[in-house]
Amino acid sequence: MRTFGATGDGQTKDTAALQKALDACAVAGGGTVVVPPGVYLTGSIVLGAGTALKLEARASLVGSPDIADYPLLPSVRWEGEYRPGHRALISAEKADHLAIEGPGTIFGPPISLSHLRNPRGPPLIELTDCMEVTLEGFTTQYQGLWSIHPLLCRKFTARNLTIRSIGSNGDGLDVDSCQDVLIEHCDINTGDDAIVLKSGRGLAALRLGRPTENVVIRDCTLVSSNFAGVAFGTEMSGGIRHVRLEHCLISGRQNGIFIKSRDGRGGAFEDITGEDLTVINSGTLLGINLLNKGIQASDPVPGQVEQWSLLRQVRFHDIKVNHVATLVDARNIPAERPVDGLALVNITGTCDRAITLANAVNVELAGITVTGFTGPLLTTEHVTGTGLDTH
Repeated sequence: MRTFGATGDGQTKDTAALQKALDACAVAGGGTVVVPPGVYLTGSIVLGAGTALKLEARASLVGSPDIADYPLLPSVRWEGEYRPGHRALISAEKADHLAIEGPGTIFGPPISLSHLRNPRGPPLIELTDCMEVTLEGFTTQYQGLWSIHPLLCRKFTARNLTIRSIGSNGDGLDVDSCQDVLIEHCDINTGDDAIVLKSGRGLAALRLGRPTENVVIRDCTLVSSNFAGVAFGTEMSGGIRHVRLEHCLISGRQNGIFIKSRDGRGGAFEDITGEDLTVINSGTLLGINLLNKGIQASDPVPGQVEQWSLLRQVRFHDIKVNHVATLVDARNIPAERPVDGLALVNITGTCDRAITLANAVNVELAGITVTGFTGPLLTTEHVTGTGLDTH
């Protein structure tokens, strides 16, 4: 880094020096750019194939406050559709075998840039159509916009990350039409969703057919001060399937776990499992709203039934809850496409209100021994399954 002219004084822009070092690695067929202790003020930089960016202890990248340092791209995917947007502080496209490593810290640009919407401001990290990506051991701080956005990536790993953000749209990790994803040992505390899984919205995303699938989230602490600890959707027209949550501590002011969609999305949520989770200080353990969450697509999926998202094979078991307002709120389900196969098994702890379900078939309830709630344990409307008569 220093040999390419970086100063690390926190005042001089080191963008050119950082990019020269990264380009040299890419031209050489791969390598590691080591960022030594210091504060490196930078605009947008791009990683090439085979490149690792390693931030040593007491090394910080700090996003420039000047919007001109983030090139305007004609097309980025933002909230499920393609539109103009500024390039991320750290980005890569069609570059395989990438890594960003700690233990240093990445600070986003100021809120005057992150709040930009038309065109979109720069995310912290955005990786598009890359394979074999590892993010490990660093800390991020940002506000008002997505922190880390892998899009159309395969074999994506996030490990031992500490992610902090504040404000609406301040998501921690937005996994968007990615396959074979592992998120483990991460500590994420955000103003918006801590982790959210997406796959585009509307007919274009449905036809593209790039689901987010084969996802494991384990041994993480996931906190949202405003929204959900873990969210699915609302942009999910390409599908979200084969997701496993395990051994996590989750807290979300509105929802611990939230599955959300609306008319015009189509698509399907399939095979979602949560095991050995602790959900505390949350609006719900599980919220499901498939009727009216999110922005309508510019090209909504048509059809009396097909416009609605399908949710099937969802299982949560061995869950502990504490200070949860509502255990399960799954009232907003379209009658045209009921939930198929929702299992809630071995759930213990305390909540203020219990379970409300509507428009669901093949439901399984067993071993639910929560206390502290008022009203009935179970309220249903157009629900069939097992365990309904004993709860």
